[in-house]
Amino acid sequence: MCRLRRAAQASSNENPGNGIAMSNSEKHILVAEDNAALASVVRFNLERAGFQVTVACNGRVAWEAVQEDAFDLVVTDQQMPEMTGCEFCEKLRATDEFRNLPVIMLTAKGMELELPRLRDELGIAATFLKPFSPKEIVKAVEDHLEAVSELVSS
Repeated sequence: MCRLRRAAQASSNENPGNGIAMSNSEKHILVAEDNAALASVVRFNLERAGFQVTVACNGRVAWEAVQEDAFDLVVTDQQMPEMTGCEFCEKLRATDEFRNLPVIMLTAKGMELELPRLRDELGIAATFLKPFSPKEIVKAVEDHLEAVSELVSS
């Protein structure tokens, strides 16, 4: 049975790369991934970077999660049971409340997806082909949230 897993609130920590304290603890990330091991790896790395993370095991549960909680960014797998990542993104973009929610997509089907369509029509901020480095995902999340923060403050 698929269940939504909410992580305990993360604490901000120091970025060992540059010694600058990060304030990611206020940022809430939704990870939609049906592979439990991969979801755990992504969750662990995002929490280690100081983010609050909620994991949904498929697109349907992810859709329910965004209606219940506020998220700053979504990391979603493309190929999931009950609702694919693209179907999930289509629902997000069709809803005013979630139209601008940043989405990063993970996929093993890179050659089968129309990446320009994902960017243009579904507003996918970044796409990562499996296998990927969890550190790259964390960096992309940080970069996209920083860009959104700069847009809001300007």
